[in-house]
Amino acid sequence: MTISSRFAVAVHILTLLETGRGQPLTSEYIAGSVNTNPAVVRRILSMLARAGLTNARLGAGGGSVLARPAAEISLRDVYRAVECEERLFALHHERPNPKCPVGRNIQAVLERATGAAQAALEEQLGARTVADVMAEVRAEERDSRSAMV
Repeated sequence: MTISSRFAVAVHILTLLETGRGQPLTSEYIAGSVNTNPAVVRRILSMLARAGLTNARLGAGGGSVLARPAAEISLRDVYRAVECEERLFALHHERPNPKCPVGRNIQAVLERATGAAQAALEEQLGARTVADVMAEVRAEERDSRSAMV
C-alpha cells in the first residue's frame, strides 16, 4: 500500500512560492526544488488553484503565485485541496459478509474510529499555516548554517 506524497509536495510548493514574495515561479523552477518532474508540479498546482490557494500568471515571466497570504493558508486547506479523494484510512473495498457478526458490524465501528482520527488530523493541520512552515524552514536553515561554523 502506497501513501500519497501530494500533501508534502503541495506544502513544499506553497512554501517555495512564499519565498518568491509575489514573483511568479515556473513549474520547472519549482520541480528543481522538489526534485520531481515539472508535470507532477503542474498537476498539484492545478489542484491548489482549484482550491483557491494559487494563481497562475500566463505569458513571458509567468508562473504561479500564492492566491492569498501564507498566514491565511492552513495546512488543512492544503490537505483538503490535494487529498480530497483520499481519507487517512481506507475501509474494505468489498462489503464484508453480512452473515458474520464481525463482518456485519465492522464497517460502522471502523468508520467511527477512523472518522475521529481524521477529525484530529484535520484539527491539527488547521492550527498551522504555510507561514508557520516558512518560519520553521528559515529556523532550520539558520540552525544548519550555525552548525557548519
